[in-house]
Amino acid sequence: MSVMDEVIALFGTRGADSYFGECVSMLEHALQAAHFAQQDDAPPDLVVAALLHDVGHLVEDVPDDIAEWHVDAKHEEVGGAWLAQRFGAEISDPVMLHVPAKRYLCAIDPAYLGELSPASVLTLTLQGGPMSGSEIAAFERQRFYRDAVRVRRWDDRGKVAGLRTLSLDQHRDLVEAAAARRT
Repeated sequence: MSVMDEVIALFGTRGADSYFGECVSMLEHALQAAHFAQQDDAPPDLVVAALLHDVGHLVEDVPDDIAEWHVDAKHEEVGGAWLAQRFGAEISDPVMLHVPAKRYLCAIDPAYLGELSPASVLTLTLQGGPMSGSEIAAFERQRFYRDAVRVRRWDDRGKVAGLRTLSLDQHRDLVEAAAARRT
């Protein structure tokens, strides 16, 4: 089974589910994040990272209703680990850092918190809230922190009801090429 076949199978299982209190499905959210990455002329690996940034939600079982979340699911760690087995660090690390990137942006940009959806504000609390000064410094020492911030921004934008994007299968060549670079 190819990596893209695995991705399609994961989205086939849970992709139609509502994206945790948002107006899009999990698949629509992923496709929209990739769409915005492509609009911003992101390199192919970052488009793949944007597409798969929430794969941790697909490989772990979490409550569908965000109101039932009482602890952070750590989907960025689960997803980053899953991706690290299939892709290079240029894809897995920005995914692993996209939640810390939200915390980082809340700490360095006072207006950013106001841009978050209500569901994202709720999960921010579970994820530790805005970073402290020492956490900011540690985050900025991460090799892919700037890429993670970009993925985070596309993640935030990818919540538009009815937005037309490429299909999941139309990303096949991009995903397969990224997976091939790891081997």
